[in-house]
Amino acid sequence: MTIPTTNQTSTEILITSFVPWLAHQTSNSSDDLVAALYKRGEPTLDSVWLRHVPVCFDRAPALVIRELQRLRPRAIVCCGMAEDRSCLSIEQQATCDHQTLQTSVNVQNLIRGTTQSEISYNAGDYVCNHLYYQVLAAIDTHGLDMVAIFVHVPILTSENTAGIVSDFLRIISTL
Repeated sequence: MTIPTTNQTSTEILITSFVPWLAHQTSNSSDDLVAALYKRGEPTLDSVWLRHVPVCFDRAPALVIRELQRLRPRAIVCCGMAEDRSCLSIEQQATCDHQTLQTSVNVQNLIRGTTQSEISYNAGDYVCNHLYYQVLAAIDTHGLDMVAIFVHVPILTSENTAGIVSDFLRIISTL
């Protein structure tokens, strides 16, 4: 489901989130974060939110890259769930077949001033890593004038949600 803000003609940021993918999950924290931002009317930057991306090696990158090519945002922020992490993890890189692609974004600058964020060098071994790699490769291959990051979101709780939302807003406004 794409949830546009008021003006899609000059999209600044495309933000993506996944559907739940394990039987015990009632939601996906990446989508919970996007939903919390949407309820608050955030972010103030012109953005399009592509929610409920399928957790599928083929369909996820195809869907997201199609939207990148259609919308041509200045930046894309792919979000995924990390049940075993306690803070936002900004992924520096993604790996596929022993090849590593790195974001062109200075992620150290992105987390400056945040309280619940870290830089990660391990986007995992599943669809999150695969999507990130394919997005970075598409930007490079097609010469798209945009930057990309991947943010792993911990399970949101009443104790951490305010800080996570605040950090995420700071990160995307810095982006």
